[in-house]
Amino acid sequence: MSTKDTVLELFEKNRGFFVSGERIASELGISRTAVWKAVKKLQCEGYEIEAITNRGYCLAKSSDILSVQGIRNYLDENAASLRPEVFVTVDSTNNVCMKKAGQGEDEGYAAIAGAQTKGRGRRGRGFFSPADTGIYMSILLRPDAYPGTQVLRLTTMAAVAVCEATEKLSGKTAGIKWVNDVYIGGKKVCGILSEASYALEDGRLDCVVVGIGINAYKPKGGFPREISARAGCVFDHQSAGKRNQLAAEVLNRFMAYYRSGSTDDHFEAYRQRSLVLGKDIEISKNDVVRKARATGLDEDCGLIVRYEDGSEAVLKSGEVSIVGIEN
Repeated sequence: MSTKDTVLELFEKNRGFFVSGERIASELGISRTAVWKAVKKLQCEGYEIEAITNRGYCLAKSSDILSVQGIRNYLDENAASLRPEVFVTVDSTNNVCMKKAGQGEDEGYAAIAGAQTKGRGRRGRGFFSPADTGIYMSILLRPDAYPGTQVLRLTTMAAVAVCEATEKLSGKTAGIKWVNDVYIGGKKVCGILSEASYALEDGRLDCVVVGIGINAYKPKGGFPREISARAGCVFDHQSAGKRNQLAAEVLNRFMAYYRSGSTDDHFEAYRQRSLVLGKDIEISKNDVVRKARATGLDEDCGLIVRYEDGSEAVLKSGEVSIVGIEN
């Protein structure tokens, strides 16, 4: 860990309180000059650190910048082994994880960013990822316990984890539109995109990257016109450290499901939060749109539907919209 990172970790633990440069230097075993340089770097990165002669330095309570140290403060035993790396901006956190996977990175690496320049949603769509108001993160997994046919379960685990985390921290009820969108108050607040890589030699599942994009706050100037009718946010007002806490809470809950060894632990939670079960829907797949009714979920969280002609099918992929509702 760099000097800057160790100084930030100490500030996070003493957020809102002044810590003298002498104490920081003593606790970390570095010089006062090194402390000063670290503080300057953090201030340049946007951290609100106040410096007062004879009092020391103070990380403002109002600061809501994403940081590894801030996230680690909230990780529990389920996610303690994760290796988060925080970026100010990336093209796509999924891209970062896929590149890491190709370089041999082990399971547990997590790329977390405050903004994306090329965020991606399903079917090649862009994902609106403005700075300072969202959480964009991807988790690298090498899931030996999950065959390729069960990758869908990882997406649904992430959806449940986001629902539980946002409900805990916001007090609002969250629901899931199959398969990967989380809604609060009729507005989409989160999208999930899981991508898998397979070994060429034997078709074995090599890795899965689970990407999660959350609108924590409403962006300045509002959402773009093309998504303003359906996009929403988790929190009504910005609050100190809230994005770090939410990121950690999602990771805690997702990893608890992932490490449980049971593929059924999240199923009932997913079913109860489903926004489509019992509803008339439209299914878009391969540029063909068909009307159906969502009647249930199979053991892998595939969507069981009954078409207008009475035939039934189980969907493992495809775009679903609820008839009569802005999706």
